[in-house]
Amino acid sequence: MSKEVLVIGGGIVGLCCSYYLRQEGHQVRVIDKSNMDQGASYVNAGYLTPSHIIPLAAPGVMKKGLKWMFNSSSPLFIKPRLEADFIKWTLAFNRSCSQANVDRSVRAIRDINLLSRELFPELKSAEDFNFQLERKGLIMLCQTQKMLDAELEVADLAAKEGLEVAPVTREEIFAMEPDVKIDTIGGVHFGCDGHTTPNQLMAELKNRLPQLGVEIQTQEEVQRLETQGDRIVKVVTNKDTYTPDEVVLASGSWSAKLTKQLGIKMLLEAGKGYRINSTRDLGIKMPAILCESKVAVTPMDGFTRFAGTMEIAGINHKIRPERVEAIAKAATKYYPDVALTQAEKAEAACGLRPVSPDGMAYIGRSGKCSNLVLATGHAMMGWSMGPATGKLVSELISDKKTSMDLSPFNPDRKF
Repeated sequence: MSKEVLVIGGGIVGLCCSYYLRQEGHQVRVIDKSNMDQGASYVNAGYLTPSHIIPLAAPGVMKKGLKWMFNSSSPLFIKPRLEADFIKWTLAFNRSCSQANVDRSVRAIRDINLLSRELFPELKSAEDFNFQLERKGLIMLCQTQKMLDAELEVADLAAKEGLEVAPVTREEIFAMEPDVKIDTIGGVHFGCDGHTTPNQLMAELKNRLPQLGVEIQTQEEVQRLETQGDRIVKVVTNKDTYTPDEVVLASGSWSAKLTKQLGIKMLLEAGKGYRINSTRDLGIKMPAILCESKVAVTPMDGFTRFAGTMEIAGINHKIRPERVEAIAKAATKYYPDVALTQAEKAEAACGLRPVSPDGMAYIGRSGKCSNLVLATGHAMMGWSMGPATGKLVSELISDKKTSMDLSPFNPDRKF
């Protein structure tokens, strides 16, 4: 049965939800408070990462966060705030940094990423899109034995989970990257991974969705959600009032502000990430993670992107120069002949990624609202999980059996 669905949020997750909902025959409208031309969906590393099976909340991460708290250029920077929601999130994050959380999350993260990886080429073929989509894999570059040992442990776990992965020597890395000098002692190659150029797919989706019958409205912000019983009956924005059958909340780091109106206490923090682009030919052909520095390197269509850092400091788009500089220094540290220019650094951009306390997305219905589906909290993997999330949300709203078990992503789970 066709339903009227209002999708709140026009990032990669919201647009993918809209696409698959429309494929199921629903009437879909997307609203976004921005112009839909910036943010995390545009500044991410563009990775398709089945390899990233370890959630953000893992053993030792909180300890590192506390150590780095007074260093604003560190890979993970948590800025303390005397706010109740932040304190609750921090306590829950600390409890989640455990091996038990990793053990119960690994398979779900693997499965949703593999589902998404298969949907990317299907989407490209079905809509005759031209966005860059490559499967060269991802190299984890290490400069210390301690880091290499840690990456080899992850590789062993990934192999046990059936993912394509192999250790690589420094000579093998040099053979993969013959046109750029690399300072490394070795690493791991995840052949299971792929990469894209995000702004290309976002542009093609925004162009194609209206042709398919999806309404997209920008500069429209939700002000109020009105309910009767356990249902949303009105969505009031700064421009209009809607009475949809179903609401999909895919507004990233802003999602928790709206769920509060419904009595859903969803713990969510904005994790700011930065990117620097270089249109010069740097000789880099392989996507890589600079492991000690936690910086991602992606050879995109027409430029090379250096992206990284996780800054938990509330919802703001302030560019911290020291964090931009940390990414630039990491680039030169691993690629000695690569020096990002002042002009390139001056054009750095940031985006806010929605981070749950356990590092797992919120996908599904809350028991407190029968016609709301949540699709947020993907942390650093929103891009990689976008199509799969859209497919799963469309299956829920269409009353179909979902392509995978959604219980690990339950919005009502306890921390």
